Amino acid sequence: MNLKLPLLLFGALFMFCSPIFAQKITGTVTAAGKPLQESTVRVFPSGIGTTTDIDGKYSLDLKAGTYKVSFTAIGYEMKTVSIQLAVGENKVVDITMAVSSESLKEVIVVGSRGGGRTKMDSPVPVDVISVNSVSSTTAKPDLMSQLNQSVPSFNYNKQSGGDGSDAIDFASLRGLGFDQTLVLVNGKRRHLSAFVNQVGTRGRGNSGTDLNAIPEAAIDHVEILRDGASAQYGSDAIAGVINLVLKKDVNHLTVNIGGSGYYDHKYNTLNNVDPSQYYTGSQIDGKTFTLGLDYGVSIGKNGGFINFGGNFMDQGKTFRAVPQTNWDTNPNALSVDAWRRAFGDGSVTSGGGMYNMEIPLAGTKTTFYSFGGYNYKHSNVYAWTRRWSSTSNHIKFPTDANGNLIFVPGIMRVFDPTAGSLDTANVYYNPQEDVYIKDMSNALGLKGTIGDGWDWDLSNNIGYNDFHYWGNDTFNASLPLPEQSTKTRFDDGGFNFLQNTANLDVTKRFAHVAQGLTLSFGAEFRYERYKLYAGEPDSYRNGGALYTGPTIYNDDGSVALANGDAKASGSEGYPGYQPTDASTSHRTNEAAYVEGSLDVTKAWLVDGAARFEHYSDFGGVSTVKLATRYKVTDNFNLRGSFSTGFRAPSLQQMNFSNTNTNIIAGQLVYAKLVPNYSEAARQVGIPKLTQETSINESLGFTWKPAPGFNFTVDGYIIKIKNRIVITGSFDTTVTAIKNYLIDNNVKSANFFTNAVNTTNRGIDMVLDYHKSWGKNRFTGLLAGNIQGITINKINIPAALNDTYAHQQAYFSTREAAFLTASAPHSKFSLGLEYGYDKFAVGTHITYFGKLTTQGFGYNSVPGANPDGPGGANTSASGNGWDPYVELDNGKGVVPENFVFHGKATTDLYVSYKITKEISWTAGVDNIFNVHPDLAVTEGAHQSSWGDSESGGPFDAVQMGFNGTRIFTKLAFHF
Repeated sequence: MNLKLPLLLFGALFMFCSPIFAQKITGTVTAAGKPLQESTVRVFPSGIGTTTDIDGKYSLDLKAGTYKVSFTAIGYEMKTVSIQLAVGENKVVDITMAVSSESLKEVIVVGSRGGGRTKMDSPVPVDVISVNSVSSTTAKPDLMSQLNQSVPSFNYNKQSGGDGSDAIDFASLRGLGFDQTLVLVNGKRRHLSAFVNQVGTRGRGNSGTDLNAIPEAAIDHVEILRDGASAQYGSDAIAGVINLVLKKDVNHLTVNIGGSGYYDHKYNTLNNVDPSQYYTGSQIDGKTFTLGLDYGVSIGKNGGFINFGGNFMDQGKTFRAVPQTNWDTNPNALSVDAWRRAFGDGSVTSGGGMYNMEIPLAGTKTTFYSFGGYNYKHSNVYAWTRRWSSTSNHIKFPTDANGNLIFVPGIMRVFDPTAGSLDTANVYYNPQEDVYIKDMSNALGLKGTIGDGWDWDLSNNIGYNDFHYWGNDTFNASLPLPEQSTKTRFDDGGFNFLQNTANLDVTKRFAHVAQGLTLSFGAEFRYERYKLYAGEPDSYRNGGALYTGPTIYNDDGSVALANGDAKASGSEGYPGYQPTDASTSHRTNEAAYVEGSLDVTKAWLVDGAARFEHYSDFGGVSTVKLATRYKVTDNFNLRGSFSTGFRAPSLQQMNFSNTNTNIIAGQLVYAKLVPNYSEAARQVGIPKLTQETSINESLGFTWKPAPGFNFTVDGYIIKIKNRIVITGSFDTTVTAIKNYLIDNNVKSANFFTNAVNTTNRGIDMVLDYHKSWGKNRFTGLLAGNIQGITINKINIPAALNDTYAHQQAYFSTREAAFLTASAPHSKFSLGLEYGYDKFAVGTHITYFGKLTTQGFGYNSVPGANPDGPGGANTSASGNGWDPYVELDNGKGVVPENFVFHGKATTDLYVSYKITKEISWTAGVDNIFNVHPDLAVTEGAHQSSWGDSESGGPFDAVQMGFNGTRIFTKLAFHF
């Protein structure tokens, strides 16, 4: 008998009739007689779920069967009920939630493998940040910026004028380096970026993890452990740990759409007295569009799921300059910034996705899990300006056989076309740098329980990051004609980093040891590979072209440029990596740890951990940690910790090499970062890199004076030995490296080295309050950090400890200033929100404390010791050794310090829940258009102008330099 037709008819009939036999559960969730909004309802074993609306109501469609339904909400005890649905049956299940008996908010995983604790009961400080709550009320489109206003000692600034630093987003904790904070995803180690930071006011010589490469839509919440944790998690956890926890939602579609733009009515280049002096955009620039999507589906009948999250962002450039340029008539004006005619944020287009999956294996106590994703970013930034008026720069322009400028439309610009001939100060161009970043990761593992409650987790996690430079709208002036003027795009090469980590973790809870003991132990094997690859030959080579124009003289009569001088080699803006830079390096790491968490009494908790690691390239290291918490009363805890830590030198730091540009004594020159493994490093006395080691001490308390009111204070001291930094500049006055510099056509060289011992002291405080009454609700959060960094010792190699000049070449006063300016001396964030029914209005006020950096210095102190501070041999060449600049009134010189005084920004927003599924938010960040102080020295504006790290009017400090930002966002929840 042919069964196809009856089966088809039955299927059609079933589909038609299925609505008739639909089943559902509905109900209302309340607490203290009031509806509870955004509580979570989840059904097992199907795993489907939803959240309650503003009236506390929910509805779920289900098949006929038997289920367990759980109800959870922050600050309340979880409730679980069993129901049975017959075909066509609807049930009403109303639930009343009780406030958690321990008055707890968030349960945390990071900081201990002994199971979840609340952040108020943790012996170490942990922040728990809901990504949805911080992202919806700000114009800031990226996770780093959002965390910057929510976490007391989290610091992040967007860089400008720093080549690859403009394209990558790194952050730090407690004023330490980018790579001294370990990043985890779902508790597993995340790979570093292949990029290593060279310039900027923070993180010089550091690599780090790009949090913005992880799509925000896929993240449920972020746990930030603000305490040393090397003994628990290994290298890089000196400052703390950031754990990104991915979403597990199923049958719930979330769509977030946002748009924003900067309206800087003061420093936008269009507001300059002569906008033609600079690159310009529009009055609202930095226009940004963001899109986030997240959806999950159930797998099987045992609570399995897979969740997908993705983000897309397109952000335009910003252009900033000081509006007044006639300082002869206006003492507050500054002359045209000739070296940075295109200063601001670069453009960014990025997109990527991530998945998170768990599948319990039927009939076992084992679960298979996996997560990972891919992210792509393209950034375009402007390098420093090349001016035809700067005579030494003629060798950086395409010229004809007579040394005359070859003007290339579309790349070169003329800021005053009426002034006459093109070979005047009116011609300039800004090379562009295109950066393409690809980031991939994948983790998979099995976890379960065996025997008498032994929990185990076996996993493998691989990550890869590739960072590729292209020079665009630029020239290699040494190429023969016509390529000298026609080839304008170059493959500059790049680098990539691969990390593979395998872990085995075992945990057992012994309930009858004292008040409970949790014992954990495990092992880790990690493989790392770093590769630096060369660019195309034209991006770095000297093509042989010579300057053939007339001899040009300096003001003092010396020759600035002579007929027959070689043209500048390599692509301008960012010369390509050379075959001599290229390298491939790898290493392995084996580690083992043991960790215990003992409830000595119901009030006293003690945590301890020990870890041993062995690296194939420099040997082994051991670390320990002890943390404790004591409940003085039911609502007041004392806590403290002591730990030793370490951070292995990254392969990036050991092997990176490139040629960069700096302004030295008013000239745009090449400086080379030479790899630490090189013979040149040994010649000047710099030893091979070794690990950084640390001692962390913290003491604090948590207090809950009333329901919904939490207060935590934690003080800390972090002592680090052998911090890895980039040295000062070695020029031709250092005999050991003179030939190397001449052979490589560079002015100076820098190296990675274990240069300094430092102490960071600080205090973090967090106060948060939540209150609901009727249809009203109020939330307040005050987070603050006060800190300072002291350089205890400079570890000068014996070969360089003979003269003051050599000491300064190793680690200059300028480099010391940047290290101690790693974070503001204080930062406070106040967030307030009041809501009524479907409306809410709120504000974020963020105060950034004072910090100070230095310029390169162009003048010396008359009569000073030539080899001492301010001496003629230290700063006349503008190398940053005790930098001095001339006063505007001509009455002497002063130290070239850039002081950025404390300032606050104010953000405002309003939100409205249009329907149960649609929410709208609009607002203004930095409504009063606050900027950092200008990067100039008080009383010496004209001689220090343009001498900052960025070369522009601002450095990458405090709130950033882009000013007011307006935004609107729509959120859809289905």
